[in-house]
Amino acid sequence: MITHLRGTVVLDDEHEVGEAWVVGDRLTLEQPAGAPEAVLEGWVLPGLVDVHCHVGLAADGAVDAATAERQAVADRDAGVLLVRDAGSPADTAWVHARDDLPRLLRAGRHLARPKRYLRHYGRELADPADLPDAVREEAARGDGWVKLVADWIDRDLGADGDLRPLWPDDVLAAAVAAAHAAGARVTAHTFSHEALDPLLDAGVDCLEHATGATPAQVERIAAAGVPVTATLLQVGQFGAIAAQGEARYPRFAARMRAMHERRYAHVRDLHDAGVPLLVGTDAGGTIGHGRIADEAAEMVRAGLPAHDVVAAASWRTRAWLGVPGIAEGASADVVVYAADPRRDVAELARPAAVVLRGTRVR
Repeated sequence: MITHLRGTVVLDDEHEVGEAWVVGDRLTLEQPAGAPEAVLEGWVLPGLVDVHCHVGLAADGAVDAATAERQAVADRDAGVLLVRDAGSPADTAWVHARDDLPRLLRAGRHLARPKRYLRHYGRELADPADLPDAVREEAARGDGWVKLVADWIDRDLGADGDLRPLWPDDVLAAAVAAAHAAGARVTAHTFSHEALDPLLDAGVDCLEHATGATPAQVERIAAAGVPVTATLLQVGQFGAIAAQGEARYPRFAARMRAMHERRYAHVRDLHDAGVPLLVGTDAGGTIGHGRIADEAAEMVRAGLPAHDVVAAASWRTRAWLGVPGIAEGASADVVVYAADPRRDVAELARPAAVVLRGTRVR
């Protein structure tokens, strides 16, 4: 089957063309022989990317395959055709065999310590010295990524309970080195400022949230070129999390509330410093799937240009992950819009057509 894509076909930040074609499950920029069976017209973007998403996870932990399928379909129908799964307790390798579901880059299970993360989410290591070996195992289970929980509330401190790093600095460095030796990259959950410098010292490849970064750390992140996934939908819940913990953990609650109040300014500071910002919904815990447009809108609300946000939700992050966008011979994974989302980010919520592996799925 041949589908003619015409209008404005966006290749990257600097290049766009007036038309492209889907032939079978591949893209071509050269007109093929034969008449097209379908025409899709509008603004054509490479399939969107949710770079912090948890297929196979719900608020209480792992879900069954049918629920994970519904999660993936919700993402797909929102235009997300590539997911970096930022940790899941469920084995979702079966998604790779499903041509009707988004491409999935798995990070294995979150690596944490007992009582230092959400129950039933992560793989808990009683001895922190076991982290490098666990990283090697999760790298073997995943698709080129490993997910570390770098900080969490330490409830053993009672009323003084607050965010604290989980891993000794030397163990963390050995763990990141082990991942790199196995050909995997490492991303890390971090809310606090205390965990950031050891992560950067260790050579971490990506930061999730990074809500506690000080001005000096923002500059350091920028200088290192380490991307940050803003997860503003998740940070938008920090006020409610603070209220839940106020009575037992007042220090923790105060910190969470402060990060919530300056979340937009923080994301602007990261952007203005030159930190590459990624678009991730953190779907799969307490946040529903298919909300990439909401996350993008939050980033624009924070003051980021719509063009930069849309680029981060599509071609820029595809390039960073090593997955082609719209290019000769690439998989035909595109989203079509009636208007240009680079001018109005609200258009991301209104895809006119979604094409995955050459098949129109919406």
